Amino acid sequence: MKVETLGSEILSKTRHFAEAFATLLLFWVLLNGTVRADVVAVGVLVAFVIAALFRDGLSFLFEFRFTPRSLWASGLFFVYFLKELVIANVRLAVIVSTPALPIRPGIVKVRTRLKSRVGRLLLANAITLTPGTLTVALDGEWLFIHWVTVEADDIDAATQSIVAGFEKYLQVMYG
Repeated sequence: MKVETLGSEILSKTRHFAEAFATLLLFWVLLNGTVRADVVAVGVLVAFVIAALFRDGLSFLFEFRFTPRSLWASGLFFVYFLKELVIANVRLAVIVSTPALPIRPGIVKVRTRLKSRVGRLLLANAITLTPGTLTVALDGEWLFIHWVTVEADDIDAATQSIVAGFEKYLQVMYG
């Protein structure tokens, strides 16, 4: 029994190392914008060292589901985030430029269906980076969000308004 557990642990660590190495190398090549042999050779060395030293600290790479569907969802998440970012900026600009300052600030409690720690973290950060909302706390499946113009007081409506759009893509990416 111990041999089987030890073997599966070694296999898991090897898989995590390989995933971290491949991701870091891909990032290196994309950052440099070339696939010249000398650039790739340095990238292999750097990716190997980082993956070996920080394999356990790169957990966000291991929770991501590397499937065509999740990669597609990543692109859609980015596009959705940019769309929400533009809309929120325009809304906030209108609020700030209105003399009456039509705000109704408050902290709302919303629920997430995401099980992954990294998925929840990305959700909280996406909400925070969108003007008009700020994730104040993350407690298990609950997020406490400061909202400049509270549009819904009940949990389900607030969750639908703030979380649902981001969560749809993160669910595919991280579960």
